[in-house]
Amino acid sequence: MKTLHTLIIGIGMAALLGACSQPGEHHGQLSGDLITNPKSATETQVAHPVLQFDKTEYDFGKILQGEVVTYTFHFTNVGDAPLIISGVEKSCGCTASDFPRNPIAPGMTGDIKVSYDSKGHHGIQTKTLTVNANTNPASHTLRVKAEVRTPDQF
Repeated sequence: MKTLHTLIIGIGMAALLGACSQPGEHHGQLSGDLITNPKSATETQVAHPVLQFDKTEYDFGKILQGEVVTYTFHFTNVGDAPLIISGVEKSCGCTASDFPRNPIAPGMTGDIKVSYDSKGHHGIQTKTLTVNANTNPASHTLRVKAEVRTPDQF
């Protein structure tokens, strides 16, 4: 009698466990609803800044050797979080930059002033500046160009 009672309980447990799984269900895997539900994807998005320049390259044209020229690159934070420029790297000691040190709020604009000293240079010159910020990608390249001529070439 005890064996029959144990057998009945065992069959009942097996039936219960079998009823818990759904047809086609894969144990240990996540539901595909997490991937195909667009609402779940948008809920996890984080605000981020986006750096957008009016232009990323400027040509000074023909300049006299030894002349120092400047140009101001204008930008807008078109993202939805404050933009922080951490620095501007130069490709040459002949360039200098001035950039905002304070956060730029979403929708606000700013300027990066670049100067180029042509002393000791000759011919066509291209200089790059790398703007590092809390954006994705984290770096943005600006270029200035000039054709440096001596006084007898003008």
